[in-house]
This record gives sequence, C-alpha cells and structure tokens, in this order.
Amino acid sequence: MASKSNGRQGTELSAPSFQKLASGVPGVLFTFWQSADGKRHRYPFVSEQVRTLFGADPAQLNENADAVFLIIHPDDAAGVESSILESAQTLTPWCYRARLKTIDKGYQWFEAHSVPERQADGSTLWYGQFHNIQHYKDLEQTLRDSEAEFQFQAGFQKLIARLSTEFINLGFGTIDECIDELLTSISHFFRVDRAYLYHFSEDYCRMTNTHEWCAPGVESLIESQQDVPIDQFQWWHRQIQNMVDLNQVVFIEDVDGLPAGAAPERAMLQDQGVSSMFCVPIRIRGRVTGFFGVDSLSKRIWRTDQADLLIIVSGLLSGALERSRLEQELLRQSIRDPLTGLHNRRYLMPRLDELLARSNRVGERFALAMFDIDYFKQINDNLGHLAGDYILQRFSELLMRHTRTTDVVSRFGGEEFLVVFAAVESNEVRALVDRVLEVVRKETFIYDGHSIPVTVSAGVAGVEELTGKPVTPHVLIDYADRRLYQAKQGGRDCLVDASGLSRI
Repeated sequence: MASKSNGRQGTELSAPSFQKLASGVPGVLFTFWQSADGKRHRYPFVSEQVRTLFGADPAQLNENADAVFLIIHPDDAAGVESSILESAQTLTPWCYRARLKTIDKGYQWFEAHSVPERQADGSTLWYGQFHNIQHYKDLEQTLRDSEAEFQFQAGFQKLIARLSTEFINLGFGTIDECIDELLTSISHFFRVDRAYLYHFSEDYCRMTNTHEWCAPGVESLIESQQDVPIDQFQWWHRQIQNMVDLNQVVFIEDVDGLPAGAAPERAMLQDQGVSSMFCVPIRIRGRVTGFFGVDSLSKRIWRTDQADLLIIVSGLLSGALERSRLEQELLRQSIRDPLTGLHNRRYLMPRLDELLARSNRVGERFALAMFDIDYFKQINDNLGHLAGDYILQRFSELLMRHTRTTDVVSRFGGEEFLVVFAAVESNEVRALVDRVLEVVRKETFIYDGHSIPVTVSAGVAGVEELTGKPVTPHVLIDYADRRLYQAKQGGRDCLVDASGLSRI
C-alpha cells in the first residue's frame, strides 16, 4: 500500500513544479477565464515567461487580466477582444495573431492557440499558450519586399526596353512626341507630380524648359521657364557647374531645408509648390547640354537608388537627342549649299510644290526671281576661283540681308540664285528685286587687295501669269530663266519681268 501511495504521489505535480515545467516550454502557457457576462477576466495560471517578456506579475494576472490587454497594440486590441467573444460563444478554439509590447524590443508579433471549455456557472476557461512569431513576420515582410522589389525592377526594365524601342524606331521629326511619351511614362512609373527637360545656353548662363509633363491639377511651368537667367541664382549656378564638371545629380530632398545661401531658389521652388526634386544631367557628344528632372509636390521617401534609375533615363534621353541632332545636321547639310549656306534645290523644289498647292487652293500669289552674277567667269579667270567663291559668299549675304524672312533664298547652281517671294503682288516683286540690284551695284567687293565691280541681272516670273495651263515648279523656273537670259541680252545689271526690261 505504501509503495502504491508513494508511486501516485511521484506522478502528480505540485503548482511550483508545474511552473518549473512551464518555464521550459517556449512561449507562455496559460489558462484564461472569462465570466459569463464577459465583464471579468483573469489568468488562473500563467507561466513565469509573462514576467520576463512583458514585465507582468503572474500573481496579479491570477486576479485580473487587464495588464495583458493593456500591452496589446492599439490597432490589434479590438480584433483580439472580438475573437475571444466569438470563441466563447461558439466554443471553437481561439487562434489569433497580435502585437504585444515587450520589455526590451517594443511591439512584437505573438500567436495564441487555446481550447475553450464551458464552466458550470456559464463562464469560459481556455487552456493554451502564445509564443513569439516576430521572426516569421520579419521573414514574410522580407519575402514581400523581395517580391515587390523584383516586380519594380522587372517593371522598370520593361519600361526602359519599351522606350528604347520607341527611340530606336524614332521617325524623323518625331523626337518631341517621343520625349513627351517618355516624360509621361516615367512620371506614372515613379509617381511624381512633374517631369521636365531643360536646355542650357552655350555659356550655361540661361536655361529653357523645352518639354514638360504635369499630373492632373498640377500647374504647368513651361511658359514661365523660357530663357531663364541662371546667374541670379548663385546656389543653383553651383549645382549646374557640378553637373557640367563632375556629372553630379542634383537632389533636393526637402526644399524647406535648403541652406541660407539658397534663399532665392527656396522661395521660387516653394512658390511652384515643389517639396523635393531630382535633376540629372543630359550629355550630348560628351558635353552637358541640359538636364532631366522630376518634382514631388509633397514630402516623400525616395528610393536609395533613385538617382541611378534616373541616370538610366537620362542616358536614354541623351542618346535620343544625340541621334536627333545628327539627323538634323545631316538634313541641314543635305538641303544647304556648303559654300554659301543658302538652301539648295533639294530644299527649294518641295517648297515650290507647297506654294503651288496653296496657290491653287486659296489663290495665294508668289513669284520667282532668278539672279545671275554678271561676268562671273571673268572674275574666276582673272583672279582665281577663290575670288569667285568670295563673290558668291558676299552676294549670298546681301541676298539674305535684303530679302524678307518669309522668302526662300537658294543657290540654284554656279553663279545663279533663285529667290521665292511669298504672298506678294507683281509690283511689289519688282521693287524688291530692284533693291537687290541697287545694293549689289553700290557694294564694295575687295579680294586680295583687288577691288571687284559686281552687278547682277534678274528674271522674274509670277504664278498668276500661268493661268490656263498646268503649272509646275519647272515651268515657273523656266519662265524666270528665260527672262534672266533676256536681261543678259539687254545689257545686264537689270531685270526683266512680265512688263519687260527695267533698269535703274
């Protein structure tokens, strides 16, 4: 009998022994009791870890559980209480995750598992435990961040690939549309309020906003940002210099925090509603020609690699602008005479087609004047071809100076020049051509110490003369050319038009 009694006592645990056993279990073991009306609650038993984790006294919790509910994160408290109420009503296991305030690590995530049991008096008693799951939450967040970063990087690469393709397939004359598309796409991707492109003057003393995108409701600045002097903004001027010399990005994290020396810049940006901004240099042929930038009108946290990402965009813009510049240069060379800089036939003939179409459509008149330098062959023979080149260049300058900006001035070939006078009547053309002839006659031409007398002859044809027959550029030019021949035959230094020969 004695041995059996001692055996039973050996398998039964006293309260202190059970506390020791509970202290060896990860987390907190507990029994939680709640009255039938839900107004009273306590922990009949709770392991000592509650003291080391939260600084709560188990003895006090035996009487009242309020101390535990006070350390629940405010955002989680309502959910904990409603879940306990539901478990008590349905007698289903209570499982919940919430943040509890620990002694040394602040709020940490804990997960509770317990089984309810209804008591004779209608109260409910739960048997369970809760343990720290912060490392799982951290892992979840890390995985979510990694997934979000992967999606961001994949999205950025896809965006750059699409924009690159558009720039590669850039059609001639569509650079502006492509830049506008880039600003729109980049702005939506980075969720900024304004994106823009600026161009510097050659001396870096002025800048002009050439392209801009604004979010709905955001004020456009492009009209007020034309040919803006930079030297009045000393701090900004230094940033520009760093762009040029060091290829640095300008990052203003908080406009309100700009240094005292940037007071004018701070006032201007605040007036524009800018809170923070990035500006990245644009380089063409190794030279900084401007910058690409984005604005945020509210305080925000930028990515740590934001500058690197915008530099990629800047490189894309730089390449597109360089290609456009080369295309424009090739076009300029293809439609300009290399000696005089005047337009050539490649440019002239399409313009004549346009003017003829407009004349047929709305009746707008225009006229051609064919000029020829008198005795030009003698100048080449007597003084050399360089002297002839000098005369061609000087005459070209006089033509440009004494014709209108709306007129098309071209070198037709050799010493012949053709001027298209747009939107004029016949009597007006005669006066314009007479003025050119007179100016040339009075001009002094000196080459290598030799004074060279120069005169020109001209033949004029108006589009209104060719009624009743098909009109083409070649027909008009032929009319002017035949009248030029008549002026030569008539003694040179004169013009011939529909009314005959005219000499000043």
